[in-house]
Amino acid sequence: MTARKHPFRTPKTGRLWGKLKPLARQMRHEPTSAEDVLWQRLRNHQVAGLHFRRQHSIDRFIVDFYCAEARLVIEVDGASHAGPSSDAERQASLEALGRRVLRFTDTEVLSQLDAVIARIAGVVP
Repeated sequence: MTARKHPFRTPKTGRLWGKLKPLARQMRHEPTSAEDVLWQRLRNHQVAGLHFRRQHSIDRFIVDFYCAEARLVIEVDGASHAGPSSDAERQASLEALGRRVLRFTDTEVLSQLDAVIARIAGVVP
């Protein structure tokens, strides 16, 4: 029996995946306060009926949230992010892979959550 290929998944083999998987798991267990607040609104198909994953690996990156149906990456930028130039390179790489990237600051998520959710819902088909 051959394995079916999922249209949105990339192969998860090799040494890189072996390093990313436990790191993503750890990050899911230790979210920032902004990530946790946003996750409570994204989980269980609450936004436009879409399924979101948190701390999902794409290529060599672990993104904060990902919706495969919409090919949408959501990043919450806080103290843990490396900086604007690194974020720009990361975003360019993800967009080159056909993903759309939305970025929000911790402050936006914590103080304007309804506006953040509206923006996310506004970009999905």
